Amino acid sequence: MINLWYAEAGANGAFPLDDRSALEIFLTPRPVLTPARNRYIYYPDLADVPESQAANIRNRSYAIAAVVDIPEPGAQGVLFAHGARFGGHSLYVKDNRLHYVYNWVGILEQTIVADRELPTGESLILSVAFEKDGEDPPGSAVGALSLYHGDNKVGEGRIKTQPGKFSIAGDGLCVGRDSADPVTNDYAGAAPWAFTGGTIKRVAIDVSGEPYIDLEREAVAMMSRE
Repeated sequence: MINLWYAEAGANGAFPLDDRSALEIFLTPRPVLTPARNRYIYYPDLADVPESQAANIRNRSYAIAAVVDIPEPGAQGVLFAHGARFGGHSLYVKDNRLHYVYNWVGILEQTIVADRELPTGESLILSVAFEKDGEDPPGSAVGALSLYHGDNKVGEGRIKTQPGKFSIAGDGLCVGRDSADPVTNDYAGAAPWAFTGGTIKRVAIDVSGEPYIDLEREAVAMMSRE
């Protein structure tokens, strides 16, 4: 009977058998078009970046910086978003203050809000930096999360990040809006919660673990070469 089963399985193309659990399959790295790196630059007004090709911040320290022009008070909307209601994170402006939310698997929204109003000017750097200092549970990073206007810290708190991907399909990474299913319902205005009242030049994501100031200096150097 066993031999017959294997004969039929072979004849019907059932091999190779995969005995991995659903979690193991979900966490297994998939082939990608480009190799992983430590620094990513994204621009507004482009299609969403699929999660398989986007910056991987899972279980590691990271920094996200948006370079923007804000001529006068009143800007609002999403600077950067990745994921959806069942897991994701977003950097956005509401009530003239910088906000960052990390939605942990759709169960816990961890929100940090700047303690002062947004500055105005050209080529402002609005950023968030997460420094991992442990895991709880294993594979889920915990650590300090800080918000910055330039090199001035304007908010901080502790968060945990989820170990798996935000989604298997859809709801990729986007700049200047949160397309499809939102990471949070805290946004002001209506979908897709586009950033208004200013201009986003670019968003940089760094996963090298280098200090925040290095990211800022590189962004300034990039602007000086334009």
